[in-house]
Amino acid sequence: MSILIQNGRIITSVGEQNADLLVVDDKISAIGSNLEVKADITIDASGMLVMPGGVDPHVHLHLPTPAGYSADDFVSGSIAALMGGTTTIIDFVTPIRGQSIVDALKARIDEAVNALTDYTFHVSPVEWYKDMPKDIEHCIEMGFPSFKIYMAYKNSVGIDDTTLYHVMHTVAKNGGLVTAHCELGDDIETLRDFYVGQGLSTPKYHMLSRPPRFEALAVKRAIDLADQTQCPLYIVHVSAAESVKHIIQAQKSGQPLYAETCPQYLLLDESLYDKDIPTALKYVISPPLRSATDRETLWNAITNGNIQTVGTDHCPFNLEQKMVGKDDFRKVPNGAGGIEHRLSLLYTYGVLPGKLSPSKMVDVFATQPAKIFGLYPQKGELGIGSDADIVIWNPNAKGTISANNHHSKADINIYEGFETIGNAAFVIKNGTIALENGKFNTALPQGKLIKRRPARTTSHYYKRMDNPDSYNCGRT
Repeated sequence: MSILIQNGRIITSVGEQNADLLVVDDKISAIGSNLEVKADITIDASGMLVMPGGVDPHVHLHLPTPAGYSADDFVSGSIAALMGGTTTIIDFVTPIRGQSIVDALKARIDEAVNALTDYTFHVSPVEWYKDMPKDIEHCIEMGFPSFKIYMAYKNSVGIDDTTLYHVMHTVAKNGGLVTAHCELGDDIETLRDFYVGQGLSTPKYHMLSRPPRFEALAVKRAIDLADQTQCPLYIVHVSAAESVKHIIQAQKSGQPLYAETCPQYLLLDESLYDKDIPTALKYVISPPLRSATDRETLWNAITNGNIQTVGTDHCPFNLEQKMVGKDDFRKVPNGAGGIEHRLSLLYTYGVLPGKLSPSKMVDVFATQPAKIFGLYPQKGELGIGSDADIVIWNPNAKGTISANNHHSKADINIYEGFETIGNAAFVIKNGTIALENGKFNTALPQGKLIKRRPARTTSHYYKRMDNPDSYNCGRT
């Protein structure tokens, strides 16, 4: 099967050009002006942007919680992803305590087998046990060199500083990378219990119990431990301006440090917790929404390259599940959806107002996640030999985000009513058209499990931030 995309504006992380692009089977075969080739399918992309398919580095599908599984499984979540131009996702392996991370990884792979995007995993050590060093090494040998730790949620998946040190040391020794949820878990629990004890239990106190300084102090602690162990570090869902200051300082020193934020922290703010309880419950996420000042700092950090990626932390719940905590915010399942809206929000509220160039949008949406997590240049790039994961973007389409028209199974949406400009006219995944003018291909083949290789040595990572390509995790 071959597909010829003609007359499009090709956008990569380093520039733009008017050119044609040829797909043969599942790879990009040629890029150039006026390609004179015969193809099985020809797409006229006049007036449209042609971009690499998105890589979402942070999603939680089919996540078990006390309120039930998150609303999207790997089928519905991957359909929503593809509708929004994301063709590869990175989900998580979270063992229960007492379960080995290797066994948990194998079980999670089985759970994801019906995903329609390509997929891979971060593995989460939730405790330290005798065989953890060899299990970390085994996970890396299996093709999963990134490890997610939680500094919050100490009663379930969170770990203390001693365990974090051991994890970082072991991961670094084996050439992997640690990603970190940075919040001071013990301090948060103290504040949460204090507020509820005072009869202050509405969603607003979820936000007040997780102040920006608790994130920033945890970011600083993780940075310091990563520096001591020479472990590459990726900080997930950065929301606070004070956190950005610590990140910039560490990057200037040459520490291999990456940061991610999410559309909710770029576009929403803490005033939403003052809404009526059913509405405010939608925004119970961790970290919580912040101030307008924090938002502006995050946009600037993307522009300046201090924040390299925009993920979604997609973890949606239905309103009924959220209402479990209507009388006690501590019981609300934390999380919200967004996997479908990442590109449209970045384009509408980033590119069109001039906050991001089209190339910077592609960089944070696709290329940097692929580079950091060892998927590049197979993913995140429009290059000869790269996987044929392609978005053809109609910059003139208009839409309104709503739970009534999104493709997630959740019945609520934190971006309800947001107007957008631009949408994916076509999405090609591994050389097959997944989306054509709003119509999803119900015969789309299942996605592929992507295994990654670590860097050859830890020192491969430990290079200055002015050359991020030098410490990508390795080709698949």
